Amino acid sequence: MKKTTNKNITTLDEILDNKYGKRGVPKREEWEQEFEAFRLGVLLEEARIKLGMTQEALAEKCGTNKSYISRIENNSSDIRLSTLMRIIQQGLGGHLKLTLQL
Repeated sequence: MKKTTNKNITTLDEILDNKYGKRGVPKREEWEQEFEAFRLGVLLEEARIKLGMTQEALAEKCGTNKSYISRIENNSSDIRLSTLMRIIQQGLGGHLKLTLQL
């Protein structure tokens, strides 16, 4: 079966290249970093909701407060790796798996 391509489709990378520059350009790297922080907040929120936990309950389990959990989920706060691990391990009962891309 021959695969056809639609030349009218614009990829996300093409949109980002046009708006922020190619990967490696400071403006693009800043966008990528902010997106990963946003993504982390969404992943934590989805895990918390899947477990049927409120922000307050999660905060109590991992020794922080509700407003800090809210700020992380809404990408309004930087998070230390040790705090992230505590939230995932103690609060959500999960494990953190990291990858590095060069």
